[in-house]
Amino acid sequence: MNAPHVRIAILVVWSGLLLTVAVRAQTPANIYPPADIQYGSQIYAAQCSGCHGPDGDAVTGIDLRANRFRRVISDDDLRATVTGGVPGTGMPPFKFNASELAGIVAYVRNMRQVDAQAVTIGDAQRGQQLFEGTGNCLSCHRVSGRGSRVGPELTEIGAVRTASSLQRSLIDPTAAMVPSNRSVRAVTRNGQVITGRRLNEDSYTLQLIDDHERLVSLAKADLRQFTVLTTSPMPSYKDARAQDIADVLAYLLSLKGSK
Repeated sequence: MNAPHVRIAILVVWSGLLLTVAVRAQTPANIYPPADIQYGSQIYAAQCSGCHGPDGDAVTGIDLRANRFRRVISDDDLRATVTGGVPGTGMPPFKFNASELAGIVAYVRNMRQVDAQAVTIGDAQRGQQLFEGTGNCLSCHRVSGRGSRVGPELTEIGAVRTASSLQRSLIDPTAAMVPSNRSVRAVTRNGQVITGRRLNEDSYTLQLIDDHERLVSLAKADLRQFTVLTTSPMPSYKDARAQDIADVLAYLLSLKGSK
């Protein structure tokens, strides 16, 4: 009596598996931010095109532009292949950081839609000039021992943040603000107002860098008011020239630690 039900269950499960595979194979391109795709195109040209070719079809049996692989189905598979290599083949492991890995996966998944010759992140050297010059970014941020500690340290930002998240920080800093970087406003019992970037906090104390780069430690019991600010003190550059944003983005992506 139960046999028909068993067959139906098997068919349903099998259909579900087929559906899962189909969805995986048709991952929509719009889940990959354009900035990550653009960054990945540069990494691919420098690190991958020598073996796979500019069109991704230079290795027999593999066509990256058509998303045809020997072992890869999901993005996790692709990341594992890139970072672990393929033993017994010419594919070595690559030590990409999180930002680079996000970029290469985004680009490989979208090679068919992207003309690598038309894609650019910008010029890092021009971006550094803007960052240190007219942008006046060192008045808040510190890079390799230079600049202010009022804002977050950026010496390794290109290794830990993706291209898309950095781009968003330039255009909409409040929306892109990491919770740990939020500023705070404290009012002491005698009415003194202290604002700055929160460094550490526990149940009883608060440590912050104030607007004058001074390290301040406060006991919460001595505070009349304590507020975590949800608006970033960083100005938005959404109205800046697109080329300037692309150049500053290129510079931030180049920051991978003190040399």
